[in-house]
Amino acid sequence: MNIGFFTIEKSSDKTIDAMASEYTKMISRFAKVEETKIFNKHIASAQMIGAKEAKASYTKAYEPFLKGYNIALDVQGDVLDSEAFSRLFDHDVNINFFIGGAFGFEEAFLGKTQKIISLSRLTYAHKIAKVVLFEQVYRGLCIKNNHPYHK
Repeated sequence: MNIGFFTIEKSSDKTIDAMASEYTKMISRFAKVEETKIFNKHIASAQMIGAKEAKASYTKAYEPFLKGYNIALDVQGDVLDSEAFSRLFDHDVNINFFIGGAFGFEEAFLGKTQKIISLSRLTYAHKIAKVVLFEQVYRGLCIKNNHPYHK
């Protein structure tokens, strides 16, 4: 199984990166993991113009990675429990998770994904959402593999 994580990030935080790295290592017991952080001049300038332009720039940045089973994280997405989340891994051997930028996603991009989920009805800082997602992916894979972590 291959799991891709795609984020719109302009800077790193060593503490958050260390936690994400720890989960990446744990996930790697069950799947190949690749994290892609995207931020460029086009995204930066679009975010300065407004929400519509920013969302369009995220779509342009993410579209080349829409392969396999694609899951977007969006506040209006389905809220899943851990058991239901673990079933996301039944759909394909290539699973991609997309975390939107500061302005979220265009409807057009969401329409190109196979699933839209929400980690919570709460809004998280982008980097916190990423770590929560990594933990839930590890938990879901533990459930799939009958590993006791999730109990």
